[in-house]
Amino acid sequence: MNAQEIINLFQPIIIQIATPQGTGTGFYLKEHNLIVTNDHVVRGNYEVAVSGKHLPKTMSPVYYNDPRYDLAFIGVPKETDLPLIKLGNGNAVKDGDKVIAIGHPYGLNYTATEGIVSKASRQNRGLNYIQIDAAINPGNSGGPLVNEEGEIVGVNSSIIAGGDNLGFALPVSYLEEALNEYKPYYSKTAVRCESCTNIVTAENIDGVYCPFCGAKVELPVIKQESEYKPVGASATIEKILESLGKDVKLARKGPSAWEITEGSANIYINYNENGFIAGDCFICSLPKTNIAGIYEFLLKENYDLEGIIFSVNNQDIVLSSLIFDHYLTYETGLETFKNLFQKADYYDTLLVEKYGAVPRVEPED
Repeated sequence: MNAQEIINLFQPIIIQIATPQGTGTGFYLKEHNLIVTNDHVVRGNYEVAVSGKHLPKTMSPVYYNDPRYDLAFIGVPKETDLPLIKLGNGNAVKDGDKVIAIGHPYGLNYTATEGIVSKASRQNRGLNYIQIDAAINPGNSGGPLVNEEGEIVGVNSSIIAGGDNLGFALPVSYLEEALNEYKPYYSKTAVRCESCTNIVTAENIDGVYCPFCGAKVELPVIKQESEYKPVGASATIEKILESLGKDVKLARKGPSAWEITEGSANIYINYNENGFIAGDCFICSLPKTNIAGIYEFLLKENYDLEGIIFSVNNQDIVLSSLIFDHYLTYETGLETFKNLFQKADYYDTLLVEKYGAVPRVEPED
C-alpha cells in the first residue's frame, strides 16, 4: 500500500485524546472494542475527551493503565461503528523496513510521517523498542506505527530530546500481551503493577497497594474526588464557560487552552504565560473578489465594536478578544466571552452570505 492508501485506511480509527494536561493520539481496535494510547497521555485521569472522524467528541473512561509498557486502554462510546484494522507481526519488523507514524502532533490532525526502521530492537529500561527515523512529535504519542501492508506494528511512544527525527515505538507484541492480560477484566478499571507486573483492579487492590507484592499503585477511578480542578484565572474562565452552557471537560485542550463551538464558529481560548487570555475565532476566509468591500466592512465594524476586534491573518478573517489576567473578573469575562461567542457565529454567517467570504473548513477531529 502507498502512503495515501494507508492514511485513508487509518483516518476513521485515529482518535484524538484531550485531558486537562494536554492532548495525544489513540487508535481504535474493533476486535477488542478499545481505544489504545500511551499511559503518559492519560495518566492520573479516570476519564478523558475522545473524538474522531466518525466519533463525536465525548468523555470516555480510562479502563487500563500500564506504566511498565506505557500503554492505556480507553472505553468506547456505545454504538461506535468503526472499521477493523489488523495488528501485524511484531517479530517480522526488520532494520530498513518502511513505516508510517500517524497521529495528531501539535494538534495537526491526521499527520502521517514516513520513515524507516533504524533498528528493529533497541533495548531501553529492560524493554525492546522499534527505533525509527520518522518524526514523532508531541501529540503523536499513542498513535500507531504502520507497515507497508497497512498493519499496526507498534505504538508510537517517545522521542529523544534534541534528536533529529529519532523516535521509538513499543512493538506490537507488548500491546498484544497487555490486551490478552486485560481481557478477563474488560470494562473494569485496572492497572499493571510496575513492580511485579500483575494486574490490579478495584476489587483486589489493598488500599493503595498491590495485593501481590505490596508496591504502591494508582487506580485513577478510586481518586475521582480529587480529579483535576483549575485554579486562578483558569478556574474563572471555566466558571464563565459553564455559565454560558459549555461543557468544560469537552472544551479542555490542556491546562490553559479551550476550544468552544458556537453555531458555525469555533473559538479557541488560550491563557498564555504572559498573563493574557486570548479568544480567537478564525471565522471565514477572504474571497478572490470584492476584497475591498470586505475590508471596508471590517474597518467600520472595528470602529463600533467594544472588547473584540477583527484582523486578517493571510487569508483568514479572525475575530478576537484579549483580557489581561489581572483585570479578569467573572463579570467582565462573562460579558467579553458572551459577546465574542455571539458575534463570531453572527459574523461567520453574515460575511459568507452577504460578502461572499469563503466558509472555513475546520480540521476533522
